[in-house]
Amino acid sequence: MSNPDSTALTRRRFLTRGVMTAGAVALPYYVPAAALGRGATVAPSERIVMGGIGMGGRGSSDLRWMLNEPDVQWVAVCDVRKGNRLAAKNRVDKKNGNKDCAEYIDMRKLLAERTDIDAVLIATGDRWHALASILAMRAGKDVYCEKPACFTMAQGRQVVETARRYGRVYQTGAQRLSEANHVFAIETARSGRLGPVHTVYADIRWRDGYRHDWLPAQKEPPRDEVDWNIWVGPSPLRPYNAGYVNGSGWYHFYDFATNVAMWGAHTIAQALAGLDMTDVHSIKLEYAGPRKTMVTRLSNGVKMVLFRVDGSVWKPCKYWHGACGERFEGPEGWVAAADGYARPDVSSPEILRDYKKVLAEYAGRTQRPMSHVRDFFDCIRSRRPAVANPEVMVRSMNICLAVDICEQLKRSVTFDMRKAEFVGDAEANRMRSRAMRVPFTI
Repeated sequence: MSNPDSTALTRRRFLTRGVMTAGAVALPYYVPAAALGRGATVAPSERIVMGGIGMGGRGSSDLRWMLNEPDVQWVAVCDVRKGNRLAAKNRVDKKNGNKDCAEYIDMRKLLAERTDIDAVLIATGDRWHALASILAMRAGKDVYCEKPACFTMAQGRQVVETARRYGRVYQTGAQRLSEANHVFAIETARSGRLGPVHTVYADIRWRDGYRHDWLPAQKEPPRDEVDWNIWVGPSPLRPYNAGYVNGSGWYHFYDFATNVAMWGAHTIAQALAGLDMTDVHSIKLEYAGPRKTMVTRLSNGVKMVLFRVDGSVWKPCKYWHGACGERFEGPEGWVAAADGYARPDVSSPEILRDYKKVLAEYAGRTQRPMSHVRDFFDCIRSRRPAVANPEVMVRSMNICLAVDICEQLKRSVTFDMRKAEFVGDAEANRMRSRAMRVPFTI
């Protein structure tokens, strides 16, 4: 600002004021795109300044997605792997037309030094998601965190509490909550068009994350190439092996991965979004054996079937024909959606005739765009909760993690959704948290 005494509300003063008033004043839910200049040149003072933590794999995809937003300015990237850092930096520099994007190996240094950054993308491995989110929010950053958003139930609750305490906007990467076909299926169920929903299905394709051994030791590369200590982070320090860091080899090991949440973080959130959860206080999980479809029963009488398909994620099933599907059934019919659909599957053409109307009603009621990252950026400005906010995240993640615990114990369990604890099961309750390796602790 050229005049420090000016009363004009710049972007930075707006964001700061939003934090100061969080919980005290209800800020506007929506800032029209035209008011921000989107679609034309956006003034530097109106830009949301971004950094990225974890820039390989999913982080690379998210970066490409977010770089398309004209009111977002990327200035820094962080990854423990040199190849990921350089690729992300080059992409940002190309977009910005300069060589100014900063590189970091250690996210803690980025958070400490870059006071200019408003928000961060977190797309590390599972073990880092909650810890990185908490550290970022403590540093005053809003957070877009990839799923699975927490490693344990205890960590998930700490994410919720941190976002509330520091007044931060948080969005987890359950992007299908912002995609038209899934929104239609969810809204069709939620609005009563199927009658009272009695059964919902969610795709939880098997992911073998239960190995308790570890790979043989190999010589560690130079820290600049791969910082193994930071890569491991809060997990137990195992010997370096390239099989963990090249591709998705770490997926299969209990030390580094969740299991059901790989897909369930999406699909269980989608299933719950179409249900009235106000009266749900518990869920019973019926153990059916390893790698088997699991039937769960919500305390409001709804049956939620966690459908599991071995092999290819694209393998057809009788409930949907793509990945990350959900299906709602009621006395008046059913609706299902999954990736790759032109339109959702429905029990009768009459349900689909209201496709545009249902989406228009959703947009009018929620004032949300059909874009998950755009919803995040709009919420940074308005300071309202994102569509996949911490409470949405922790509810679906608790069910995912409860399924993991049920399958490790090889017996049925009942989980109290409100207390976030298993009913009368001390052994299961001890599994709600894991030790975190010093100094990577909360």
